[in-house]
Amino acid sequence: MTQSKKKYYAVKAGRTPGIYHSWFGRGGAEEQVHAFPGARFKGFETLEEARKYLANSGQTPRTGTKEQRSPGRNPANDTRSELTPDASRTLIYTDGGCINNPGPGGYGVVMVRGDVRDELSGGYRFTTNNRMELMACIVGLKALTTGDPAQVTVTTDSRYLVNGITKGWARKWQRNNWMRDKSHPAENIDLWAELLDLTTSRDVQFVWVKGHAGHAENERCDELATNAARARDLPPDRAYEKGETKISMEGLFQ
Repeated sequence: MTQSKKKYYAVKAGRTPGIYHSWFGRGGAEEQVHAFPGARFKGFETLEEARKYLANSGQTPRTGTKEQRSPGRNPANDTRSELTPDASRTLIYTDGGCINNPGPGGYGVVMVRGDVRDELSGGYRFTTNNRMELMACIVGLKALTTGDPAQVTVTTDSRYLVNGITKGWARKWQRNNWMRDKSHPAENIDLWAELLDLTTSRDVQFVWVKGHAGHAENERCDELATNAARARDLPPDRAYEKGETKISMEGLFQ
């Protein structure tokens, strides 16, 4: 039996069109086309061939397989993300949360680089919602490589994350030796410090979206985060468990 050499799966019509590195499993290409009316997809050995297929270049990749189709596409089933993939910008969607707060927590990340889509997730045995929101963004930004576009858009449903960056609060806390004011220290300073450092080397735009409102990638990130939080044998969030950062968000959004 000959082992398949296909490494890329291009979905031309499906729930979220794009190029996937795996066929099976959560976030794989099969999930995008299964029971999707009018789905069109194909497997390829190289990324270049997959991109040509999506671009309708007129060149027929030599893969030995035919394009797969399902009859009668229903546009109502199309749940693609609201931002259009752009070769000049990396799109990062993030979410984080806990089972109880504090409690077992997880984060989920969806990254879209042009027509290539990846998913990342992880969790901790005892942490907080806000720490997981920050961690999701950190993980996404750390996954960027030197070959990725310098421009990045991070989309999240966390006002804590967006306001902390866009309103300059985190930079102010950092300048004030991580004090929110004369009497109240800033929280999650280990993660804020790492996040601020990551945003200095790239042009990062932060976009807030309402959670659980039908945004396809936000919903997927929520699912990834929830599944991660429910996993067994999660590692410790050492900084939180050692008490190096505390929860005291009183008045943060006033």
